[in-house]
Amino acid sequence: MELPKLFITLLIIEALFISQIQVLAAPTNSNLFREYIGAEFKNVKFTDVPINPNAEFHFILSFAIDYDTLSSPSPNNGKFNIFWDSANLSPSQVSSIKIAHSNVKVALSLGGDSVGDGFAYFSPSSVDSWVSNAVSSLTRIIKQYHLDGIDIDYEHFKADPDTFAECIGKLITTLKRNKVISFASIAPFDNDQVQKQYLALWRKYGHQIDYVNFQFYAYDKGTTVPQFLDYFKTQSSNYNGGKVLVSFGTDASGGLKPDKGFFKACEKLKSQQQLHGIFIWSADDSKANGFRHEKEAQGLLAGRH
Repeated sequence: MELPKLFITLLIIEALFISQIQVLAAPTNSNLFREYIGAEFKNVKFTDVPINPNAEFHFILSFAIDYDTLSSPSPNNGKFNIFWDSANLSPSQVSSIKIAHSNVKVALSLGGDSVGDGFAYFSPSSVDSWVSNAVSSLTRIIKQYHLDGIDIDYEHFKADPDTFAECIGKLITTLKRNKVISFASIAPFDNDQVQKQYLALWRKYGHQIDYVNFQFYAYDKGTTVPQFLDYFKTQSSNYNGGKVLVSFGTDASGGLKPDKGFFKACEKLKSQQQLHGIFIWSADDSKANGFRHEKEAQGLLAGRH
């Protein structure tokens, strides 16, 4: 006699639980704006970049690389050094911009495309040794520079996807557990070899990754709004459950540019509650045009509904 009541009660509890999960997983807009800075040594300072007080703003220092700093740099197995414009983007300048703007956080990006005259390769000797060296060297840099998070932007690899996943996943997990960082992001783009590495990382450690800075500017020049929206849908499926940010470059890169409809595409995503944020490559290139697009991007994000 009591079994039907119990069964109905369990069904009600299950329905409530599922509805709660759906609410938690529901897509939402964000006011997050991120910008890479310092890779091209164009004397750009944090204070040059306009900061909207109603946006969440992340500067991303580019780059820290596990290469030595000799005239012909070579891989250093997780022992990171600073390769950004540290004369203009110093620890005191990080502190100053964060004090002046309570909505600003600063991260560093690992890897990048090149170092010296060659590619910057992810080239670990072993998982354990690389992770140990990376945790030690990055903890030192992050504390010295008063940083809040890290971004993973390796683009060339001398290791298989499983090794990359374990090294990066364990690094992020350890830095978070040690309260050295509060967030982490990855920066993949649409290349088969690159995607194999980052998707292996995502499958095993996606729960540790807060943002996906997908390099939509790596697509062909002349990308249209419908194509861009299709690309976004594809990468949101690849990084299922992740906060995939949209992006453009202010250099000569490809993708959908602001004057070709980028912000129109953003408005479309915003209307669908899928605008998780915008990032730009890079402040170094934007200086020449007075950071016009940074202002527009933050204005769109800050006016979210």
